[in-house]
Amino acid sequence: MKDTECNICGSNDYIVVHQGLKDDGSINLDTKKVYASSSNIVGNDRIVKCNICELKYVTPQLEAKDIVEAYSEGSDEKFVSQNKWRMVTFKRCLREVEKATCSKKGRILDIGTAGGAFLKVAKDAGWNVAGIEPNKWLCNWCEKNYGIKIQQGILEKTKYKPKSFEVITLWDVLEHVPDPSATLKKCRELLTDEGILVVNYPDIGSMPSKLMRSKWIFLLSVHLWYFTPKTLKKILSKTGFQPTLFKKHWQTLSLGYLVYRMEEYSKVLAKISGFFVRLLHLGNLSIPYWLGQTLVVAKKKIN
Repeated sequence: MKDTECNICGSNDYIVVHQGLKDDGSINLDTKKVYASSSNIVGNDRIVKCNICELKYVTPQLEAKDIVEAYSEGSDEKFVSQNKWRMVTFKRCLREVEKATCSKKGRILDIGTAGGAFLKVAKDAGWNVAGIEPNKWLCNWCEKNYGIKIQQGILEKTKYKPKSFEVITLWDVLEHVPDPSATLKKCRELLTDEGILVVNYPDIGSMPSKLMRSKWIFLLSVHLWYFTPKTLKKILSKTGFQPTLFKKHWQTLSLGYLVYRMEEYSKVLAKISGFFVRLLHLGNLSIPYWLGQTLVVAKKKIN
């Protein structure tokens, strides 16, 4: 574990806003479980707020190499079982992408592509797709089920040429990476001058976060950085981007999967809900939900 500086301003001047399980903020968990795509392990980490730029983040954190290693291992059948419903979400998202590109379809790179649901939707719509995913099992699953070969690894070690893509997407990714500023700078390098960046993230300043407080569903041990529109604008500006759109990001999952994710927050409620979901055969019911997720579209700032 290492103490972590603010990823926007580099300061280590902070106040604690959420105390983890231990007084020093340290955790003692199975990293493969924590970093599984369907992980719902919550409330274990100390979250602080930078006194300079107001970014909220976890400190201490695992070393970057340990995080990447944890992401690369293991299988996750539960996660890919929801790709049918994720595609409903991504079809809506792709419409936003195509609005931003004036319906021009070119090369699109999805970072942290998981099981490839977005790439499948984009490919079917006529885009030239590429993806990067650290988890070996998910890479193989995507190729086997969708015929899309994605690069196993992390963005910083790719060998794509500068200005290779018209669109780069990070769906539920930026809050996971060890160094968001480095990730965004690399994205800028790979985008064409007219290219766009699309990010969605859980907004810790949203009303659901304020109402649910320590029970907010996105306070996950897998999340290292907690953005608001204000702090996301700051990190985008720092890395050479200008946001053009902020809007609520509605996601769709099955009722059965949402009940499964509920277990970490209330085992009793999850058990009761699960009983009725099974009794009434509602497990595959599509449920759109918004609990603070935000969609952002940004363009490159040209010097």
